[in-house]
Amino acid sequence: MGLLWDILREKWFWIIVGSLVLILIASLIIIWVIIQLPTPWNAVVVICVILAWGCVSGYREWLKSKEKDLEKKW
Repeated sequence: MGLLWDILREKWFWIIVGSLVLILIASLIIIWVIIQLPTPWNAVVVICVILAWGCVSGYREWLKSKEKDLEKKW
């Protein structure tokens, strides 16, 4: 029980557990809010979330390609 007890007393462990719980609860609340919206608005919000997700993903890929280009120059 020594190793498990040492891990359970670490501050970083509880920060990680709290962060994971917060991510799960926040995502469920967002889904619940979208479901509770009136019919035309929930479709608009879902489309906006999909578009924002695509923009963020494209930006991330662009940053990765810029980083690779900079590495090739050096």
